[in-house]
Amino acid sequence: MPLWYIIGAIGLSIFTYYLDYVVDVSLYLPAAIGFSGQTLQVLLSALVGGVLTLSAFTINSLLVALTTFSGQFSSKMLVNFVSDRATQHVLGIFNGSFIYVLLNFLYVTHEEEEYVVATPVLSILTAIMAAVTFIYFINHTTTWMQVHNISFNMNAKSKSVQASLEKELKPHHLDKEVAIESLPDESEGKVIKTDRSGYLQVADFAKLIKQASRDDVLLRFDVRIGEFVIEGTPLLTYWEHGQPINPDRYFKSLEIGSKQTEIQDLEYGLIKLAEVAIKALGHNDPLTVTNTIHQIADLLKSIGQSTNFSPYLFDQQQELRIILDQKPFRYYLHKGFASIREYADQNSTVMTELLTMVSLLSKTMDQEVHNDLWEFARQTILGFDNYSLYENDCLYILEQLSELAKNTGHQEDYLFLLEYMLQRVSSKSASEVPSSL
Repeated sequence: MPLWYIIGAIGLSIFTYYLDYVVDVSLYLPAAIGFSGQTLQVLLSALVGGVLTLSAFTINSLLVALTTFSGQFSSKMLVNFVSDRATQHVLGIFNGSFIYVLLNFLYVTHEEEEYVVATPVLSILTAIMAAVTFIYFINHTTTWMQVHNISFNMNAKSKSVQASLEKELKPHHLDKEVAIESLPDESEGKVIKTDRSGYLQVADFAKLIKQASRDDVLLRFDVRIGEFVIEGTPLLTYWEHGQPINPDRYFKSLEIGSKQTEIQDLEYGLIKLAEVAIKALGHNDPLTVTNTIHQIADLLKSIGQSTNFSPYLFDQQQELRIILDQKPFRYYLHKGFASIREYADQNSTVMTELLTMVSLLSKTMDQEVHNDLWEFARQTILGFDNYSLYENDCLYILEQLSELAKNTGHQEDYLFLLEYMLQRVSSKSASEVPSSL
């Protein structure tokens, strides 16, 4: 983005030269808005220094914001802030403004009879735009650093990645069932191994399906997108039905890099949000933890809908070509909430919020994931080992657990957990617990 602004600044500078020294617009405009050569040179010197000073303040504010993000939230968020469109536009405006005003020096001479209009007017307007942009950037930075905006932006980014992946795979999904017995024998498959270590970042599924259709083979992914692989790790297993294939053709559709990316990795978005919550726990910031848990729950709902897709991808002739390594919903539920639960160190407030979100998910998601939601809540309750709870904390937890049990149909298991929780109450007997629980 800054590069395009610099190119635009160079083009605008050339246009300014054309107006002043080719067309000579000063002949058609009032003399009051024009400048002589020496006066214009003084003006441009001041504008260059002013724009450069604003750029320095902007860079300093950017570094402060990046340091804050890295220290208080997550270092993985640095890319999100720098790649934000508003941040890119601000950097581009300051770079373009400085380049434009600096280039205008080339056209100014020391002749007294020189009289120009376009250069000073456009240079002043450029400096005014840079000053207004600086105010906007301060507001943008402070707004972006607010907790709810940080977690919401990260959630929205993950959802856009998910929507893009679903759009790419949707044409290759069919409603027909694939019987496990119809799949080829494991022993007959041949393995394609990685030639370097790193993270599997991207797979061009459309290109892979076309290549598999031409070679008449069935591919199965042995690793997930975002998973780390070591050189020599089995990456793909394929079954030939015709002539031997060239494995190098399939490597061209896969990208292995040195870091995880959000391009096709749904799990990475959960990890980033969970890291923000964990950092907030270390800084004793309950508001950030709560807000992040809310966004994780929203993202889990979207991921739960994606995991319902079949892992089988077909070509245009409705022939099975790719089998994905797809994890169930309980895997993503564990990735999103388990690390927060671990670092919360049996913090009853955080545990109550986790159970509240799990209960909320049970109201909005299909019954296929209800057992996973209840199992996560059950393990969370059983984790209160040798730990005493205050009375109200216990009641709030039981209230959410009771709601979850009704939604998932585990009322009998709830009675067992109820007895377990009562043993951890400081001074409340079972007879004093409200009948609604």
